[in-house]
Amino acid sequence: MKAIEIREFGGPQGLAVVELDAVTPAAGQVLIATEAAGVSGADAVILSGELAAYGFTEGFVPGNEVAGIVTEVGDGVDASWVGRRVWGFTGTGGGYAEQAVVPVEDVLPLPAELSAVDSVTLGGSGPVAHFGLRHAHFAPGETVLVRGAAGSIGIMAVQLAARAGAAAVAVTTSSAERGERLRGLGATHVLDRAGEGDAGAPAAYDVVFDLVAGKDLPSFFDRLGPNGRMVAVGAVAGQPPADFGMRLMAAFQKSMSFATFSAATVPGADLRAVRGEQFAAAAKGEMETVVHEVLPLDEAVLAHRKMAAGEVFGRIVLTP
Repeated sequence: MKAIEIREFGGPQGLAVVELDAVTPAAGQVLIATEAAGVSGADAVILSGELAAYGFTEGFVPGNEVAGIVTEVGDGVDASWVGRRVWGFTGTGGGYAEQAVVPVEDVLPLPAELSAVDSVTLGGSGPVAHFGLRHAHFAPGETVLVRGAAGSIGIMAVQLAARAGAAAVAVTTSSAERGERLRGLGATHVLDRAGEGDAGAPAAYDVVFDLVAGKDLPSFFDRLGPNGRMVAVGAVAGQPPADFGMRLMAAFQKSMSFATFSAATVPGADLRAVRGEQFAAAAKGEMETVVHEVLPLDEAVLAHRKMAAGEVFGRIVLTP
């Protein structure tokens, strides 16, 4: 089968199209004939080599979510899965391929009205945004700043906060055009990457939902009000400075807090329930999936170059 593997850690040029042996589902797994594979920020971090110490090696096939048709099941799996359209979470990788094996507990049937492309735009990002906001103890009537809102998780966080009754949903983004698109999804204030640029925006926020991290993360503690909470859901700009917590200590009397969030800490049943609700909402047009571009699997290098250049609004999807 055709697949994309990491031949060399670093940048997009390290990806290569290869032919691999066909895969067979093990006990508890299903085999999916891939119709769509999402390209995520996690894939880019793995490609960079930053996580090599965690067991990622050259020859790794990226891609953590796919959608398609179940063609085979392993031992102990109900045969009625065969022929069903599903979304599947492959784990850390394996999705950039014509076929993917997925544990049956990480597979969800798709509504007839939801395309494979849309499902891999929402399936991973939607629950992360939902539970990330919950981790921040966000409540209706509070103000939210989504830092790095143009990616698929940020876009979902904007929509969910707005739908849940946020008093204001501010976003940081790189251009006025992206800002207008985010306004169409529920943003009320558009800021530049430094968090400036809108005189009418709140002076302080109850929640900062941060997908960027990097060297500028500490400055966003200054955007939090008393009892404000910042949750780091991603780190597309790399790790923050080692002493970033000093900014919190300097504002001790404001009782602010910082937390990280990973969907790996959410029970599988809870993820399935929320994902199913979001798929149903998207199928009815109640939530918007934002697809930047659909590219052939062979063009995974181009997809990652676009991501590295900051050109992507929403998600790029690969199709075999």
